Amino acid sequence: MKLFIILSRVPYPLEKGDKLRAFNQIKELSQKHQIILFALNDERLDDKALAELKKYCVAISILKFSKFTIFFNLLRAFFSGKPLQVGYFYFSKAQKKVDELIAKHKPDHIYCQLIRTAEYIKKYPQIPKTLDYMDVFSKGIERRLSTDPFYMKPFLAMEYKRLLKYENKAFDYFNSRTIISEQDKNLIPHPDKNKIVVVPNGVDTSYFKPIQHKKEYELLFNGNMNYPPNIESVEYLVEKVMPYVWNKLPHTRLLISGASPHKIVMDLASDKVIVTGWVDDIRINFAKSNILVAPMQISIGLQNKLLEAMAMQLPCITSTLANNALGAKPDVQILVADSPEQYALHIIDLLQNEPKAKQIAMNGYQFVINAFNWQNTTAILEKLISGK
Repeated sequence: MKLFIILSRVPYPLEKGDKLRAFNQIKELSQKHQIILFALNDERLDDKALAELKKYCVAISILKFSKFTIFFNLLRAFFSGKPLQVGYFYFSKAQKKVDELIAKHKPDHIYCQLIRTAEYIKKYPQIPKTLDYMDVFSKGIERRLSTDPFYMKPFLAMEYKRLLKYENKAFDYFNSRTIISEQDKNLIPHPDKNKIVVVPNGVDTSYFKPIQHKKEYELLFNGNMNYPPNIESVEYLVEKVMPYVWNKLPHTRLLISGASPHKIVMDLASDKVIVTGWVDDIRINFAKSNILVAPMQISIGLQNKLLEAMAMQLPCITSTLANNALGAKPDVQILVADSPEQYALHIIDLLQNEPKAKQIAMNGYQFVINAFNWQNTTAILEKLISGK
């Protein structure tokens, strides 16, 4: 089958969740289908991207767009009533390229990742199509309404209403739809949302596996550090949780690791809080650390940082919100907290109770190995696409 995949970002390098999901799904789907890839790109193309993607795609088309284009995209979206999340990525030159690729390759199925790409396929009712909502953008914006500065609230309120409407509307453009977790599925504002199929992320357990390394940091937070939920989470961790920890264990060190750290994140750095930015091999930072702490406050979707840490046998502490998507057993496979005091108690307990830390780590490891691998999760998607 010829499978035409439309992405809002080039899925390499794998420093963001949508890229990680797209890349691994392409890798698995390419074993049974011919992949024709179209991806938008608003930043410098990584030197290795094409070489990596050519391993799995028979045709690749990447369309670079400028800040000038983005400005007019957003302006047009603002006055047309479309969500800015959608308008940012939609413009006539890209539509023309999509049309050309469909005419040339005559795909048997179209797969769009995120509602950002849904506009491009509305004119093709005759071709079977699948939308991967992945995350529920409207819920992420709704949660930011209570946390962002006052001057952002009018824009966020507008975007929230538009996203709610568009997430509902986009449902009907497609024959089938997927999403990352049951929790996210229940947030889609459509009467037939039960038809959405949950396709979780996986973790590459041949890559993310236990590594022996000298421990240098007690705690780790990892992720794209320019992403608002991650920024808010590390602020919460450093400013609200760590004072309790440092009062009991003053030498505890926290490593904040991940691409493009925002100024807010950089300002958290101290002799006890180390901010690294992008690293070529994130596994080393996992291996250097004793515990992963992910106090996600406004997150949607499934946290890859938890899957990767568990696969490397790190005990993890996270929020109820994040664990609802993950589905691990609290106090058995993961520790869950919802207040600074609870996080601090869990951190101190694991740092002082090595047998318990090892047991949580091993239970989490077995949970991920059994429940989350790309081959099994993408098989759900492949079944939808092939109609088998």
